[in-house]
Amino acid sequence: MIGTGAGVKGRTITVATITIAVMGLSVADGRSAAAGQQRASSGPLPETFGFGRPATADAIAELDIDVMPDGTGLPPGSGTAADGAPTWGRACRGCHGPEGEGGTAAPVVGRDPSGRPLTVGNLWPYATTLYDYINRAMPRPTPGTLTPDQVYSLVAWILAKNQIIAEDAVMNAETLPAVVMPARDRFVPDDRRGGPEVR
Repeated sequence: MIGTGAGVKGRTITVATITIAVMGLSVADGRSAAAGQQRASSGPLPETFGFGRPATADAIAELDIDVMPDGTGLPPGSGTAADGAPTWGRACRGCHGPEGEGGTAAPVVGRDPSGRPLTVGNLWPYATTLYDYINRAMPRPTPGTLTPDQVYSLVAWILAKNQIIAEDAVMNAETLPAVVMPARDRFVPDDRRGGPEVR
């Protein structure tokens, strides 16, 4: 019994010694590699690295898709809630639920002023943000594949489901910025100038 315990203890010490030795080598190797990298990069850098391409005006325009709260950046196009229903059924309901009540993704419909759950109807201060987000990030598996008309239609569908606009309202670059969201007044400009003030 005593001999077995001693053997186990001896094996444990041997394993621990080997582990420490291997770790020491790894750290030493890492230091050597880091030192080598430092030496390799201490010379002057080349003018170009041989990859990428110049940013042309057209390439920048393709990426310049942000929409501001005042509607700056909204493209031509339009849509109604009725137009958006088929696109919702095909591209959105699988995650957000048939009526926008939520599923594997967050709900987008709901006007509970307590903010539970958080939705477009009780949290978002600007309707234009809805266009911006859907256009750049939805549908999740294939973002950026919806046309402007489809995005305007989905925005109209969501806003109508939240009873923010009429079912037959047309959303476009002129009408969407004019929508006043229920949560608009829940947000205030942060005009703090220092100190412990919290708003």
